[in-house]
Amino acid sequence: MAERLEGYGLIGDLQSAALVGRSGSIDWLCFPRFDSGACFAALLGTAESGRWLIEPVGEVREIRQRYRDETLILETELETDEGTVRLVDFMPPRGHDPDVVRIVEGVRGRVPCRTELIIRFDYGSIVPWVRRIDDHTRVAVAGPDALCLRTPVELRGENLTTVGEFVVGEGERVPFVLTWFQSHRAAPREIHPEHALRDTETFWTEWSSRCTYEGEWRDAVVRSLAVLKALTYAPTGGIVAAPTTSLPEHIGGVRNWDYRYCWLRDATFTLDALLAAGYVEEAGAWRDWLLRTVAGDPADLQIMYGPAGERRLFEFELGWLAGYEGSRPVRVGNAASTQFQLDVYGEVMDAMYQARRDGLEASDHAWAMLRNLMRFLEFEWDARDEGIWEVRGPRRHFTHSKVMAWVAADRAVRLCEEFDREGPVDRWRALREKIHVEVCEKGYDAERGAFVQSYGSKLLDAAVLMIPLVGFLPAGDERVRNTLDAIQRELVEDGFVRRYEESEDAAEVDGLPPGEGAFLPCTFWLADNLALLGRVDEARDVFERLLAVRTPLGLLAEEYDPRLGRLVGNFPQAFSHVGLVNSAVNLSSALARPAETAPSRG
Repeated sequence: MAERLEGYGLIGDLQSAALVGRSGSIDWLCFPRFDSGACFAALLGTAESGRWLIEPVGEVREIRQRYRDETLILETELETDEGTVRLVDFMPPRGHDPDVVRIVEGVRGRVPCRTELIIRFDYGSIVPWVRRIDDHTRVAVAGPDALCLRTPVELRGENLTTVGEFVVGEGERVPFVLTWFQSHRAAPREIHPEHALRDTETFWTEWSSRCTYEGEWRDAVVRSLAVLKALTYAPTGGIVAAPTTSLPEHIGGVRNWDYRYCWLRDATFTLDALLAAGYVEEAGAWRDWLLRTVAGDPADLQIMYGPAGERRLFEFELGWLAGYEGSRPVRVGNAASTQFQLDVYGEVMDAMYQARRDGLEASDHAWAMLRNLMRFLEFEWDARDEGIWEVRGPRRHFTHSKVMAWVAADRAVRLCEEFDREGPVDRWRALREKIHVEVCEKGYDAERGAFVQSYGSKLLDAAVLMIPLVGFLPAGDERVRNTLDAIQRELVEDGFVRRYEESEDAAEVDGLPPGEGAFLPCTFWLADNLALLGRVDEARDVFERLLAVRTPLGLLAEEYDPRLGRLVGNFPQAFSHVGLVNSAVNLSSALARPAETAPSRG
């Protein structure tokens, strides 16, 4: 059985990523991209679905795991009666072919160790042909995929598994290098593992040092930023939501989705976090990705794309995988890619506005694209949509979607007023006012005393916590205060915020069986709302509670199940780490500003 999510660390090379358990097993790895077929899929199945284990032969008495300083180099110390070994795992900045490097270092004593490599291409379904090239090299081939393993350890094949034993003494270092390449090509040139380690450490140290946030929570912020950087697909600038698929939002449930794609919403929030910490270069790369990806008719704008801008993300199920702790089905692809979600237009406009405010140079091409989006929005803002939560029930007039349509109009006006952009600004001002009036009339339920999920609904929805954060209404507005109070009363469980109410009415909206954890980004939004109101002590309490549920390595999943006391959902999740960065910045600012002043997104 796979470990709890709290037991995994992330390594990556800005094109793919792996999850390494405390046991020393890599249980998830997709090559050569985030959304490629997994060669290690034990996370969603069994060891026979593919994994790479390195461990001491004897009983492990204690495990200590950490990242090396501000890098993505993972160090796992395994202590036995014979001594202690340190497993150093990383993926070096990519040349042509992607590598996973594992170095076993002797810390104390002499420790017998073993390695067990089970390669199963295409999510555990294909057993490759493995052959020995020389004394130090094995190559596994199946279809278009090939993996090359190089190590001085003597290896042998047993039951479709590559195994080997070795002993590590104090001060000794035993390397393993696993490299993916296209099977029709010759095996790639050998890399030097120690040189690769130095290069990787230099890369991450230099990148992390660029962080401009110097507040109280710098360590947590830098770790979250490193996760966001690791989820960036470097060749294009796209940012994936998570490196995993089908980790359940409810253990044993069916809410299991593939998050290895670039959501416009997640990517724009990620952009905000990077900009807040001084990473303008990443903003430029993402804008270039966006311009290429959404080129064409704005009516064809999708809510998500592949890392290189692919549009067809067909959803299907992998019936041979049992799912994480029995949570089925396991899905690849995402049918929500065909949904209409009105809010993404606002998020794209807001991201472009924030990027300009934070120093990104002007682009006539980008402005032409934004004007094109606004022309479409002027006629479609009042349409029903599937909303931020990607419901699989009927389309509705979701309040959050309309608020974000207002954001689109507002940011278009601001780009004209603040940056001398040419456009029909009077028409956009009128549109902004029209949407504002409608949302206040139809999105607020006076009887419920709150902004509700959709027009005519009585359901609460945590997405409306964005209302003061984007500047739609000030935090001190009575309706906003009432909404905050209602959400705290009815959507907060053990200090964490659920996305919306669980009821028969909610199930009809959702189109899925009830059951999920608390959504961590919503809880960060709660902290932001409290900070805006000057209730800084309460905001700090919420924020510290969120920090406390991070893994020992500082990672967050999409959700947290208060009843089980564990993280759930895809992992690590960009949206959650975005929330951490933005809340840290907002909370630090709240300590130095009067109450009810809008934060940077407004």
